[in-house]
Order: sequence, then C-alpha cells, then structure tokens
Amino acid sequence: MTAHLTHPAVAELSRAHRTWWPWTVLVIVLLGTAASNGENDVDRPVPLGVLLAVLATLPAVLPPLAGRLAGVPLATSGALCGAYFALGYADGPVFLALPVVTFLLAGAVPVRRWLPGALVGAVLLAAGLGARWQWHADEPHKSLWQAIGMLGVVLAAGAVATATRNRFEARAERVGRAATEERLRMAQDLHDGVGHGLAVIAMQAGVALHVLDRDPAAARDSLEAIRATSKEALDALRAELAAIAGGPAPRRPAPGLAELGAVVDRVRAAGLRVEVLGEPGEVGAATGEVAYAVVQEALTNVLRHAGAGVATLAWERGPDSLTLRVTDDGRGGAVQDEGMGISGMRARVAAVGGTFRAGPLEQDGFEVVAVLPA
Repeated sequence: MTAHLTHPAVAELSRAHRTWWPWTVLVIVLLGTAASNGENDVDRPVPLGVLLAVLATLPAVLPPLAGRLAGVPLATSGALCGAYFALGYADGPVFLALPVVTFLLAGAVPVRRWLPGALVGAVLLAAGLGARWQWHADEPHKSLWQAIGMLGVVLAAGAVATATRNRFEARAERVGRAATEERLRMAQDLHDGVGHGLAVIAMQAGVALHVLDRDPAAARDSLEAIRATSKEALDALRAELAAIAGGPAPRRPAPGLAELGAVVDRVRAAGLRVEVLGEPGEVGAATGEVAYAVVQEALTNVLRHAGAGVATLAWERGPDSLTLRVTDDGRGGAVQDEGMGISGMRARVAAVGGTFRAGPLEQDGFEVVAVLPA
C-alpha cells in the first residue's frame, strides 16, 4: 500500500507507522490472544483466532492507503475483529486493534477519509459482539457495553490523532512562514545595501570618466569613493551570504540615523545635489533603522532612475511622529511596478506602525513620504 502524503507535517506524523510501538502492539495482540483463548478452552482452533486478531492489527504497521481507499483498513480491521468475536473467541488484546489502526490512520489523512471507515469498522465489531452473545451464550449486557465502549474509544482515538495532526500542520506552517519572511528580509537587505552601493559606484565611475583627462584629482576622489563604497557593499554581501549559508558570521548592527550622513555624502559625491531640511531629533532604534532604509532607497532611486539634479530630504517632527520626505526634480511619472524598492520601503514602514506613500509630483519630480512613530 502506498500513501501520497505531501504536507510536511502529515509526512512527519505518518512516520509513526515505522516506529517501534505499533509493532509492540502487534506482538502483544499475538501473544495475548493466544494466551487468553488457551486459558478459556474455546471450541474453535486457537491459531485461527490468533490469525484474525493479528490481521486486524496489521494495518497499524503498514503505510496508510491514499485517497478514497484510506478507510478500507479500518473497515477491514473492524470486520476481522467482528469475525473473531462471532466465532466465540475470548476477550483480550484484540480490543486494541481497531483503536490503534484508527489512531495511526487519522494522524495521516483528513477526517473525511478516516471517519466513514472507522464507523463501519466499529459497527462490524459490534455486530460480532452481538453474534457472540446470540451464538455462544455470552452475557447480553456485557456485549452491549463492550460495543458502546469500543465505539467511544475508536472515535476518541481518531479525534486525538486528528488534533495532533492539526498541531503538526500549524507548526509546519509557522516554520514555513518564518523561513519565507527571513528569506524576504535577506533579499531586502541585499537589495538595500548592495543595490545602493552599486548605484553609487556606477555614478562615481561616470564622474571619474567624465573628468579623467581635465581634472585627475577629481577622478582620483571618485575612484577612492568607489573603493570605499565597494568595500561596504562587499561586506554587506558577505554577511548576508554567510547567513544564507548558515555560517557563523555575526550580523552587522543595523544602521540608523547616525549613519545617514555617510549615505548623503556618498550620493553627493556621485554628482547629485542633496539638500537636507530640518532635523529628525531623537527616535527609537527601530524607527531610526526604518528611516535610514527609506532615505537610502529613495536617494538610490533618484540616482538610478530620476535623471534629477537636486534631491531634497526634509524632516518634520510632530508630537509623536517623525515625517521624512524625499523629493527630486527629475522625470517623475507614475509608478508602474513598485518592484522590491518601493514595496520594501512600504513594508518596513508598516512594520513599525507608520504610513508610506510614493508618487509623482504635480509638476516634474517624484516624492517619497514616510510618517513614522517617534
């Protein structure tokens, strides 16, 4: 029998079929059935009763069937138990067969797959108990309560297994969601750090080529800026690649408002005039990190896409908020695809409870505005 189980949590839980305890139950059923029927001196051959009990327990150590056939082992187990009792064999560990099979199957397939089979199996087992009462002078009230008790035990086993399965699935989803969020964070960090560095390097290289012949000193300054920027970008790239590879390299402290001056200086050195209006003042570490990321990405976009001559960074401090505004006098135009840059800024701002907008100005230019909690 082959199971087609794709959910990681279901696959993990279904591995219970290959652990030791179902085999232990099978051995207990084998030995206990032989002992209980040997002591009671039944009319039927003891090996036949042992065979029925073992076959009823056997699905517990086999992989579950997939699809609509998933409930077949439960119905089969119940039918074999019913045949065992109908032939007049004694009580014993055979009562473990159907609950154990139900527990393991319910842990591997949805409720709609195991519940019909479990109900059919419990009914067939109850019919066997009734037949033993009719044909072998068993006590009627005993058979009735045994049938009711087995129905409750079977359903309880299925319910416990289903709850366990759901817990595994929820945990797997949480782990998967956390892994996805971490991958997105790493991609965003690479985009912000390395992308900014490459944009500045490209602009600096253009400046160096432009003034190489007539102003070697300015070209040298641009090349030194390229060297410094490329070193920072490489450090950021190594740190993120080490994290992706699971290496021991520690993460660098996240930059904040104190490091914004270096960003503005690099952009200015690349040939863009940047005007700074106002002061951000004191803010929390999380707000400072987000403000740094937004300003860096906004200025990088101006460098790469706007064709602007001037960019303005304005700070507006409110009683409990900090507004940063980056505008330029470039081409402007509506945003057709936010890409990783604008969407990343929006996500970072939203993560600290702020608001974000980005779009073209009424005349020429583009504007990025983030309102952050101070």
